[in-house]
Amino acid sequence: MAAKSAHIDTFAAANLPPPEALPEFIFSRPELQYPARLNCVTELLDRAVAEGDGERTAILAPGLSWSYAELQHKVNCVAELLREDLGIVPGNRVLLRAANSPMLAACWLGVVKAGAIAVATMPLLRARELSSVIEKAEVGLALCDERLGEELAWAQTLSPRLERIIHFGGGGGHGGGGLGERMAAKTGDFTAIDTAAEDTCLIAFTSGTTGGAKGVMHFHRDILAACDCFPPACVKATPDDIFCGSPPLAFTFGLGGLLLFPLRARAATLLIEQPSPEGLLGAIAAHKASVLFTAPTGFRAMLEKLGQYDISSLRRCISAGETLPKATFEAWRAATGLAIIDGIGATEMLHIFISSADDEIRPGATGKAVPGYEARVIGEDGRELPPGEIGRLAVRGPTGCRYLMGEKQANYVEGGWNLTGDAYRMDRDGYFWFEARLDDMIISAGYNISGPEVEAALIAHDAVGECACVASPDEARGNIVKAFIVLSSGTASDGALIEELQNFVKSRIAPYKYPRAIEFVEALPKTDTGKVKRFRLREIERAAQS
Repeated sequence: MAAKSAHIDTFAAANLPPPEALPEFIFSRPELQYPARLNCVTELLDRAVAEGDGERTAILAPGLSWSYAELQHKVNCVAELLREDLGIVPGNRVLLRAANSPMLAACWLGVVKAGAIAVATMPLLRARELSSVIEKAEVGLALCDERLGEELAWAQTLSPRLERIIHFGGGGGHGGGGLGERMAAKTGDFTAIDTAAEDTCLIAFTSGTTGGAKGVMHFHRDILAACDCFPPACVKATPDDIFCGSPPLAFTFGLGGLLLFPLRARAATLLIEQPSPEGLLGAIAAHKASVLFTAPTGFRAMLEKLGQYDISSLRRCISAGETLPKATFEAWRAATGLAIIDGIGATEMLHIFISSADDEIRPGATGKAVPGYEARVIGEDGRELPPGEIGRLAVRGPTGCRYLMGEKQANYVEGGWNLTGDAYRMDRDGYFWFEARLDDMIISAGYNISGPEVEAALIAHDAVGECACVASPDEARGNIVKAFIVLSSGTASDGALIEELQNFVKSRIAPYKYPRAIEFVEALPKTDTGKVKRFRLREIERAAQS
């Protein structure tokens, strides 16, 4: 029987999917046997200080360094302020809005330590998108970087439910602004709320690559489970590591890689507000970062600039967000000597559940199921397919999908398994090979063509900087493969290049898969997390044919 919830505000419990709609949760490993009462911040931060690691560096930023003890003090001040001055009770939702920064990290941890629920939002979200989050999560308080306050103020006019916005500055220290002034008056002495392991502490909103974002509810227990599966198996961090990367903390890939995982390892994290290729490489060189999290496009963008920076401190490179093209893997390894650790995760699963590292890496494959998780490829009837056959990826483990208000829960959970929406095949050795998002499979003249497979062929050409392939309606074939291509700098677009690229693809994969239409564009539409919005490109193509 689950422990009694500490939540006074019962919104989260009332809006969980019904038990019969939930996936099966598996806690097969000893390290996943958590106590019934648990506040994840106690385990991630307070225990480190109590066990003598208070002076170790926890958070770095340009011109700033916080020890574990200093971070704990700031987190306690945030929690004190929330409880004593702002009237937050366990179970309330608090919206967070900022670029990656020490203060955003302190706010996230302070909210959760106070028994409330963190609702972090991408910095690029606009008022209507923010308003949707506010309404869905019924948020009454926001902590916001003052530089991003204008859009949130507009959202407040659309959603008066958001009663109060407290600003903080973008720099270091207590952050300045309203939040900093209030924090300075606090003692920094706060005992974590005695939450149940199954109390919700995070509502993470999906990046909305196929439409409106959905909220996913994760428990205190889930936070630790994410830390205790993929990282020890593949990242293998030590307390001397310095983590860095590009994904926002509002994206669960970034939350894990740039906050939760380093704290669990008692390592340090380097937070960069604007992680451009130059900014990220410069920060790695300046701070001697050793673990890097970014998306495939991030690795590719940094390749051209590697010679300008000393990144010899790197020992681990982790990729997720989209499938890692083999060409990018090989180019990065040739330039740095480092093999990128690929992985697939999902907001619904909290973090990575299939991956491999070191000698277990097979270039082009995503990897094997991470210890603690089970994965299989199933057909439309839900039955497991034999090795080599393409089907739907299904996964289960200690984390899983709980959509806020059960929104489209049945679309993601079937028979106790989480269905990620990806088409995969598994080989006889248990390695999973990505084929496409299920909605990115292109049916042309009766052939099933994987858009990402065509993209992987195109990206190997020196003229191609980025690309995305979608179905374009065609009277004769039903659909054809159309490629939208961002050219590498200095490359001119013309008809000859189109033919060259088409022939290049034909030489690398089955000729029937080549892009029969190519359009050169300045940029591809993307989410805040860097995922290409292929559904937008499909909409453009359908509209053009109507």
